[in-house]
Amino acid sequence: MKKENVKVILWGFGAMGSGMAEVLLKKKGIEIVGVCDMYPKIVNKSMYEILGIEKGDRKEVIISDNIEETIKEGAADIVLIATDSFVKGVFDKVKFCLERKINVITTAEEMAYPQAQELELSKELDEIAKKNGVTVLGTGINPGLIMDLLVVALTGACADVDSIKAERVNNLSPFGPAVMSEQGVGITEDEFNARVKDGSLAGHVGFPESINMISDALGWKLSGEIKQTMEPIVSNVYRKAPYAEVEKGNVAGCKMLGHGYVDGEEKITMVHPQQVEPQLEGVDTGDYITIKGNPDINMAIKPEIPGGIGTIAMCINMIPQVINANPGLKTMLDLPVPRAIMGDMRDYIED
Repeated sequence: MKKENVKVILWGFGAMGSGMAEVLLKKKGIEIVGVCDMYPKIVNKSMYEILGIEKGDRKEVIISDNIEETIKEGAADIVLIATDSFVKGVFDKVKFCLERKINVITTAEEMAYPQAQELELSKELDEIAKKNGVTVLGTGINPGLIMDLLVVALTGACADVDSIKAERVNNLSPFGPAVMSEQGVGITEDEFNARVKDGSLAGHVGFPESINMISDALGWKLSGEIKQTMEPIVSNVYRKAPYAEVEKGNVAGCKMLGHGYVDGEEKITMVHPQQVEPQLEGVDTGDYITIKGNPDINMAIKPEIPGGIGTIAMCINMIPQVINANPGLKTMLDLPVPRAIMGDMRDYIED
């Protein structure tokens, strides 16, 4: 007898949430049973209408702003949350789902390794998940894979590691308004610098998470604070992305640097220039990992693994691992390696 379809609720139906829906609708053995979003223009409309996809013989799914009515115990096997970047921002949403005994995967970057900056909230989420017999994971392309899990996997071929450098040169265009705001896309250079100074510009969210994930995996004890710097990438041409517009002379993105130290020596270096439509100024994207040790390892992926579909795929492909996992708060270090799921999702779920 065939198992029931894996049931999924999407919380957040912007660039990432709607992208997840499009991919999920092409997968076997899994179905979307609910969508939550607060954006008035899409609330109470058919998910299929918003996506521009024929419903066919599928059950109707109406986008709802009534969280309590949509996310109820027994309603789904897992909720995919794509609304926030920070642990504090997504905490109540994750807690809400866990208390209804539903597993969670979230795109919130800080949730990829939440103990790095929010230890107490991490402990609380772990306790709530265990109490309710479910699991929560934060993942995505970065953090979640490119600048942390993939780095850790490559060190598996090393007898010794002296230092690590991870560099990601990528195109921000697939991401939604929240990421554009965090990166300062479209604002003036003066406004960018003022927001850096007053701490209101996030830039890339995830360096402390990636650096702590790597150091914990290798057994390095970080000394002192992780240092981060950011500078604007000013455009010399007009650029337009789905969720942002950049006039010539304004900010197209943000170059972030991150530094992790062990016994006062820099051991982990992160370089991450992100901008919309980089090709308009001849910038080639790519992902690069350099490990100095025994042996040295140099990895280059050109062009970059695209961030939009990469994040969507990571969240969807980790669904069976999260459902199968022991209850609690997990990171990508705790679960089986991600892989593209091309078969029936139900076949990956343990009895």
